Amino acid sequence: MEHSDPDSLRSNSNSNNPEVPTQDSSRFPLGLPILETIDNVHECSYLAGFTANLPLRLPKRILTPDELDYVLSRGIRRSGVFLYHTDCAHCKACEPTRVDVTRFSLRGSFRRVLDRGDRELRMAVCAPFLDEDRIRLFNQHRTQRGLGESDQEYQASDYANFLVDTCCPQTIELSFWLAKELVGVSIIDCGRLAMSAVYTFFDPQYSRLSIGTYSILKQIEFAQKSNRQFVYLGLYVQQNQHLNYKARFTPQERLIDGRWVAFEA
Repeated sequence: MEHSDPDSLRSNSNSNNPEVPTQDSSRFPLGLPILETIDNVHECSYLAGFTANLPLRLPKRILTPDELDYVLSRGIRRSGVFLYHTDCAHCKACEPTRVDVTRFSLRGSFRRVLDRGDRELRMAVCAPFLDEDRIRLFNQHRTQRGLGESDQEYQASDYANFLVDTCCPQTIELSFWLAKELVGVSIIDCGRLAMSAVYTFFDPQYSRLSIGTYSILKQIEFAQKSNRQFVYLGLYVQQNQHLNYKARFTPQERLIDGRWVAFEA
């Protein structure tokens, strides 16, 4: 569940390889054709002074649930209709992270956050869509938490390209409401055995509700109830304050040098 700047994943129309056959079987399942690949080298959003490389690949069709499980297990994530993964030449700080929900149990502060949220918040589940409230909340979260590389606000088309458009078999939105006020949104991709937290944003003025943490706990709960094994939380970066909170959700696994490594409490 990323809390860093999504600007680095905005696509452009200048693809460097307009027709790529089925490729890289170590990362992508056989039978999944990639229509185009777009270079995405830019100043790193996570670590100052670094250059990031997150190539964007456009699948020719919607993934199946099993294909989504496969690419998630290879450290691949989704932004809009594109798939991406980190491919930085001189840095391995980004570590894809997942929670095995069959082994996760509530404890201490997590139970308090969940109990408080369940008392005070209402959660709705639907397909992602955009409206003025969502765009306003997205921009408010991005600005007040210092997540943007620029002061330019996202427009409706930017939001739709990032969070509504998808190449996944099922993408859902969890929205969180305090009375009639929208205070948080989580966008989630769903495979057969796994779920991927694409992006979460919330109103910073309700910090007492710990909406970011609450949203992850509800995703874990959702996965448990739907008999899925993993919730993928996106990238863990130890040196980044917006990403290193994920270490709290244990037991978890991180993809390091092509191998999932267990981290316990």
